[in-house]
Amino acid sequence: MDFRPTQEQEMLRAAVAGIAAKFGHRYFQEKTGSGGKTDELWQELGAGGFLAVHLPEAYGGGGMGIAELAIVCEEVAAAGCPLLMMLVSPAICGTLLCHFGTDDQRTRWLPALASGQDKMAFAITEPDAGSNSYRISTTARHDGDEWVLSGTKAFISGADEAGEVLVVARTGTDEATGRAALSLFVVSSDAPGLKLVPIEMEIRAPEKQFTLFFDEVAVGADRLLGDEGEGFRQVFAGLNPERLMSAAISSGIGRYALESAARYAREREVWGAPIGSHQGLSHPLARAKIDLELARLMSEKAAWCFDNGIEAGEAANMAKYAAAEAGLQALDQAIQTYGGNGLASDTGLADLWGLARLMRTAPVSREMILNFVAQHSLGLPKSY
Repeated sequence: MDFRPTQEQEMLRAAVAGIAAKFGHRYFQEKTGSGGKTDELWQELGAGGFLAVHLPEAYGGGGMGIAELAIVCEEVAAAGCPLLMMLVSPAICGTLLCHFGTDDQRTRWLPALASGQDKMAFAITEPDAGSNSYRISTTARHDGDEWVLSGTKAFISGADEAGEVLVVARTGTDEATGRAALSLFVVSSDAPGLKLVPIEMEIRAPEKQFTLFFDEVAVGADRLLGDEGEGFRQVFAGLNPERLMSAAISSGIGRYALESAARYAREREVWGAPIGSHQGLSHPLARAKIDLELARLMSEKAAWCFDNGIEAGEAANMAKYAAAEAGLQALDQAIQTYGGNGLASDTGLADLWGLARLMRTAPVSREMILNFVAQHSLGLPKSY
């Protein structure tokens, strides 16, 4: 096994790191503090082709893989600018469009996503369904040559900055299992009958969360993505990339925090010695570094499996779990290293805590990952 990155991956990492460093965490703080968007960073990444490194070249992509998109996502976060929309627009929606879209659909939406000129939100979560997607109650019914959507979606990231929303809706019942038959639809965010209501969150992030109300929202037949009734199976093609981008964000936050803490521990002196010379601080930082690198290693394995057509569910879930834990712990220890200064705005750490903590809960909770590993990796009885 060769664990060395390719020359292309090294160049990609350096290029993205260079762009992100021009913006940095101060830029991120200014935008999130004012309620603004990180449009300038997003558009520069798009102009360089970095939002679509995993998409086909025919649609403005780089023809590479999810491993390379994870590099982009991690490097942006490691510069102190973690972007949730990288989970959603390129990773989930771009992948699903690439896998299941018609030529017309790919031509219609992928180039704008690739260039950064547009974004696409993803709407699957519902107030009463939780992690059980079979309980989705948002429906789509035939009405002549159109589909009509009715229902509610919750915690939809970035719906206000996306031109389109990829919606998972119930279109019938699977006769074999009795479960909901789901389908995917691309809905314009300004479609008549669609209402976006913001959810107040205690998280500093440029992406806002929304409840979406679909009141008889009509869409054309050309906005059905993939096969009718196959949405549940199709969605899984985008969930492993979603988990890997989540892991990349957590790893990037962890790297950013540890770099800051290590620099401070080398420079800050108390009792005539750098505080980093004391094991009470150095050992926790070292443990955080070890855990973070282990999580990154599993992330690389999962991305390699996905890009090589090998079942990646186990590795992707483990990577997401490990990175969320490691990233949060690294950030927490970095704050502790700074002492009271760790909570000062100028230090640039504490404002990331809410987002890092979110990664333990979303896009899939740590408990559901443990359920998955217990059942599928250990062969234990299903617990839910």
